Amino acid sequence: MLNLRSQREIRHMRRAGLVVWRAHQEAAKLVQPGVTTRELDAAIERVLKEHGAISLFKGFPGKVPFPAVTCISVNEQVVHGIPGDRVLQEGDIVSLDTGCKLDGWCGDAAVTHPVGTITPEVQRLLDVTRGTLALAIQLLPQKKRWSELARELEKYVHNAGYSVVEDFVGHGIGREMHEDPKVPNFFNPQDLQKNPDFEIVPGLVLAIEPMVNMGSKAVKCLADHWTQVTADGKPSAHFEHTVALTKHGPRLLTGPPTAEDEAI
Repeated sequence: MLNLRSQREIRHMRRAGLVVWRAHQEAAKLVQPGVTTRELDAAIERVLKEHGAISLFKGFPGKVPFPAVTCISVNEQVVHGIPGDRVLQEGDIVSLDTGCKLDGWCGDAAVTHPVGTITPEVQRLLDVTRGTLALAIQLLPQKKRWSELARELEKYVHNAGYSVVEDFVGHGIGREMHEDPKVPNFFNPQDLQKNPDFEIVPGLVLAIEPMVNMGSKAVKCLADHWTQVTADGKPSAHFEHTVALTKHGPRLLTGPPTAEDEAI
């Protein structure tokens, strides 16, 4: 069942999304060689606290509760990396994924950053993954069902010579971080029981988050019970926005401030 949101509810979600955007801006200023992933997580946590927002990630249940407000994944780490004492090196890429709840409404976004100068091959991976997210947002008002859109995302990635991660998908978002529907970046007719198709209609709010691997789509989990890495050790990139489809078109709830936003 789809949770369709009113314009009032979308405005509330936008406030949470702006906090997420601001947290990402602060962390992005620190991304450089010599910085630890723990320092990046601390910067994001400070922004959430300054705005009275609750982390969606810290304490998230699992075999071990997630210990940080940010999933920070480096190079071959796809998603759910745990911040710690790892020092970023020149040529790394680092994915920052965080979310918060503000006044009962959620926002969630991810960005993969270059650390210093990266190779042209890895830069292309970032460009294609960012382009996949942009394509999803562009097509949102043009397609009737998510399966139609997902086919285009998969085609875009495959035409670039990369693979789409299928073990993890995007999701509906609202009062909770993970709501129906599931939002895959690929289409597999045999997968419809796990990831049912759905109609794209105004009021839909989705966390769209393509994860793209330079090599194989296969991933595996490390012994920390959280960090997912590519099975072949090749780099992976991850971009995500919380997006609302309104009668006027898509609205980036975790994007930069616009003239229609209310000040927080």
